[in-house]
Amino acid sequence: MRSSRIALLSAVGTVATLIPALAPATASAAGNPLSQYVQQKPAWHRCDSSTPAAFQCATVKVPLDYSRPNGKKLDLAISRLKTSKKEERRGVLLLNPGGPGGTGVDLPQLLASDLPKSVKNKYDLVGFDPRGVGQSSPVGCGMTPDEQNWERPYKAETFAKDVKWARTVAEKCDARQGTKLRHITTRNTARDMDVIRAVLGEKKISYLGYSYGTYLGAVYTQMFPGRADRFVLDSAVDPARIWRGMIQVWAEGSEPAFTRWTEWTAERNSTYKLGETPEAVRKTFYDLVAQADRKPIDLDGTKLTGDDIRTGSRGTFFSVRDAAESVVELKKAAAGSRRSAAPKTGTPTPQPPTFGRAAPEDNGDAAFWSVLCADTRDWPRDPEQYRADAIRDKATYPLYGDFASNIKPCAFWKQTGGEAATKVDNKVGALILQNEWDPQTPLTSGQGLRRVMKGAKMVTVAGGVGHGIYGSKSCADKTATAYLTTGRLPATDVTCQATPAAGERAGANPLPLPTAPGIPGLSGE
Repeated sequence: MRSSRIALLSAVGTVATLIPALAPATASAAGNPLSQYVQQKPAWHRCDSSTPAAFQCATVKVPLDYSRPNGKKLDLAISRLKTSKKEERRGVLLLNPGGPGGTGVDLPQLLASDLPKSVKNKYDLVGFDPRGVGQSSPVGCGMTPDEQNWERPYKAETFAKDVKWARTVAEKCDARQGTKLRHITTRNTARDMDVIRAVLGEKKISYLGYSYGTYLGAVYTQMFPGRADRFVLDSAVDPARIWRGMIQVWAEGSEPAFTRWTEWTAERNSTYKLGETPEAVRKTFYDLVAQADRKPIDLDGTKLTGDDIRTGSRGTFFSVRDAAESVVELKKAAAGSRRSAAPKTGTPTPQPPTFGRAAPEDNGDAAFWSVLCADTRDWPRDPEQYRADAIRDKATYPLYGDFASNIKPCAFWKQTGGEAATKVDNKVGALILQNEWDPQTPLTSGQGLRRVMKGAKMVTVAGGVGHGIYGSKSCADKTATAYLTTGRLPATDVTCQATPAAGERAGANPLPLPTAPGIPGLSGE
C-alpha cells in the first residue's frame, strides 16, 4: 500500500481466455481479440543518458477497456535489465514497488545492487509503470496541495469541510478523467502484466511485488493461475480488506505497536526519562498531544497540533528506539528547552531519472484514488456512516482511528460500469514475506493474504520492523532467494528471528517504498 496516500470478471467473460497462454511467436492470431497487443515488438532503447546502456526502456500499447480491445488505447512504459548469464536464464522477474500510484519503470536499476547475483543470473529484471501512473498514460485531477492532504482527523466542527473536500476531489477527478477512471484498476493492471508477459515471449512470469504489489500479484494469480511461476509477495495486503479496511488496519496495527513502545521505553527510563511505567510513558505522550491541541508546539519552525503529532508519529512507534528519541525531542520543544536542529548539509540524495515526459504533479494521488475507489464497491455512500465510524474508532484506536475512518473521496466516486472486486482464493504457489512490526501492512494483513492463498508459504520475521523485506539483508532473504532460484517453497510456514538491533529500528529497504507522512524530528526523518 501507499502509506501517505495509500494500493473483476470481464464483460466478455473470463479474461484469461483473451490472452494466449503461449508466447506470441507461436500463438494464433485468429479469433484472438487481443492479438494486436500480444504480438507487439517493443522498440527497446537506452532509458536515459545517465543510466547504463544495458538498462533499456520501451512503450507498448494496452486497451483502456479489455472488453472493447478495439477502442481507446493506453501507453504502458516498461523497462528491463537482461541477465548476462544466458545459460542460466529462467525467464523474467516482473517488479512492482507498491502504491497504488508507485512508479516501477526504474526498479530494475534500483534493485540491481540489492538482489543476489544468483537471482540476477536467473532472470531479466522487468519494471513497468502501472496504467495511469508515471509514464503510462498518467492520470491527474488538478488537485491543490491541500486537496492532496487526505489524512484528516474527525472533528464535529470540521466534518462538513471534510465532506466538501472529499466531494471536490471526486468531482475534479471525474471532470479531468471521466470514464477513464473506472478502468484504472488492479484487475486491469493484472491484465496489462499478462500482455507484458506475452510481448516478452514468455509462457509464464515470475514476480516480486512489495506492499500494494502483493495484492496486484495475488490478483494476477487468481486471474491467470497457469501463468504465474515464482511469486514473492513482500509486506502483504489482505485482499479481504481492500481498500477502506486497509486504511483502517493502520489504526488497528498502531495500537499494539504503541503499547510495545511504552513498555520498551519504560524499561529505559534512565535513558529517555519519559516515564517509569508503560502507563506513565503513555501519559507523557498524550499530555504532549493535549498541550499541542491547546497551543501548537514549535518544532524546528513547524507548528505541530495534537493531530499533527498523532498522524506524524503513528508509523514511528513501530521502531521503538526511533520513537523514543523523537518523543524526547518533542518534549524538549514543548518545554522550550530544545535547540533547533542544524540544517542538513552534504550531497542531496540522487533521484532516479524520469524517462519521458513528466506526469501531472498530483499523479500519485490521482492514481491512488482511482484504484482505491474503482477496485471495490464497498465504500459507504452516506457521509454519516463515516462520521459514526470515525467517532467509534477514535475511542477504540485513539492514535489514528479517526484519521483512518473519516470520509474519503471514494464516498462520491462515480461507480458506473466497473467490475466487482477480485475474490482471491487459490492454490497457486507463492512466498509471502512479512515483518511482525510493519506499520503499513501490519502482521494481521499478511496473515489475511496467507489464508486465501492456500498454495503459498509465509515467512514471518519475528521482531522485524519496517515496511519491505527482501533485499534488506533480513533473515527472510535466504528463503526468498532459494525459492526464486530453485522454485522450492518451505514445507511449512516459517518464522525467523530479527536481530535485536533490527527489532528497535526500521531497516533500510532497497526500494523507495511509499511511507506515511512524517514530521521532521518526530518521525525519525
